[in-house]
Amino acid sequence: MANKIVEVKALSHRYSVEWAIRNINFEINSKGVFGLLGSNGAGKSTTMNIICNVLTQTEGRVLINGIDLRKDPIKAKMYIGFLPQKAPLHTDMTVDEYLYHCADIRLIPKADIPAAVERAKEKCGISLFSKRVIAHLSGGYQQRVGIAQAIIHDPLFVILDEPTNGLDPNQIVEIRHLIREIAEERAVLISTHILPEVQAACDYIMMIEHGNMVFEGTIEEFNHYMEPSVLLVIMHNAPEDDTELLNIEGVKRVERLTRTRFRLHFEGDSSIVDRVVNKSVRDNWHLREISMEKEALDKVFAKLSGKSF
Repeated sequence: MANKIVEVKALSHRYSVEWAIRNINFEINSKGVFGLLGSNGAGKSTTMNIICNVLTQTEGRVLINGIDLRKDPIKAKMYIGFLPQKAPLHTDMTVDEYLYHCADIRLIPKADIPAAVERAKEKCGISLFSKRVIAHLSGGYQQRVGIAQAIIHDPLFVILDEPTNGLDPNQIVEIRHLIREIAEERAVLISTHILPEVQAACDYIMMIEHGNMVFEGTIEEFNHYMEPSVLLVIMHNAPEDDTELLNIEGVKRVERLTRTRFRLHFEGDSSIVDRVVNKSVRDNWHLREISMEKEALDKVFAKLSGKSF
């Protein structure tokens, strides 16, 4: 039977006396995009740094393609590509100079380096910038160069830490598309605290909160926790007394945002929409807009962590 691409077993690490992560377990045994989700300070970077052998864990094991990362790090890291949150670019080099350098330190045979560089540039859409000094590229294209160095040795497993951080909306869409293309050939793990990032790019999610694994499953399974809980409502002839809105079955709290805009916090299913619409028609509130707002990510974190706000 083929080796699993990644096995993380009872992984724990502490700085001084504080545990940053505790008893993290997961496996990756297929291609696709895997999201490591968690709020800032949850333990994502610690986990990723251990998996990349940047940090040595206090307890537990990491196996890459069946190789124990602690016992044989050089061999294990041959199967890993890594782009940290701040891309390790030599901005005074041209794209070609930098990628040839990366291929060399990845121990790619000299004769194979030109082909490896061309493949990485083509995959990342940067072939036209081969002779361009990296400092003169936009943030989005610098990130593409960073991804190119992570895949230049054709690894089985690529780790991208906050890959769209600091990019504009158009660049974010382009990088997400690139990540999906790369994941057609290998497993890609992305770390982020931004929920739309994992919903847009990932097939599978592992979520860490306060150093503990609190969720592991498909994006569809995770979305079950993102049930709508708020209605945004615009009424041009809104009632002056919030009590009239609170009297609608299921409405638990009313936020009056402006004279005409309200946020209605509710419990129950989407039939609340029908009740609000019907009440508006009966009382001549001139309803102009009604939409669902999903639960805030911090509340999902709290729910999965077994806490409540």
